[in-house]
Amino acid sequence: MAKPKVPGLFKGLGITFGTLVRTAKEGAATVQYPHEKETPPIRARGVIALHEGNCTSCMLCARSCPDWCIYIEGHKELAPPRRAGGAPRKVNKLDRFDIDYALCMYCGICVDVCPFDALFWSPEYEYSEPRITDLLHDKTKLGEWMETVPEAPELEAGAEKKGKK
Repeated sequence: MAKPKVPGLFKGLGITFGTLVRTAKEGAATVQYPHEKETPPIRARGVIALHEGNCTSCMLCARSCPDWCIYIEGHKELAPPRRAGGAPRKVNKLDRFDIDYALCMYCGICVDVCPFDALFWSPEYEYSEPRITDLLHDKTKLGEWMETVPEAPELEAGAEKKGKK
């Protein structure tokens, strides 16, 4: 039978006691949610917000989603020509854009693949629902979260903007 190491036990208890005294002086590190709310970091992944004006219904986000939780429907409309004398153009108009947050795993692939900057991460994290069926959010709700999306950080010195050289 192995002999217990008593000095190691006292050393561990000493560290525990020191931590206890230090946190008692500094205050608790635990935030008492929902009475106290902590501000999430600037680039926190909360929910996905939709900028409806930028969406062209290209379906790249829906096709690249591993959970198939994005539902998009759209139609084509005629738009005025870009130049005088040109033919009218066909443009996609968004009818439905829903994300089922009961299925979403918050991987961010949809945000990354969107070529038109229509999807953004919002730091909003309070969107629980009493019923799981209410976690299907439509383009109106996703558009409301666009207000909470933080501004993009400034480019570092010497960095180039996307598409420019």
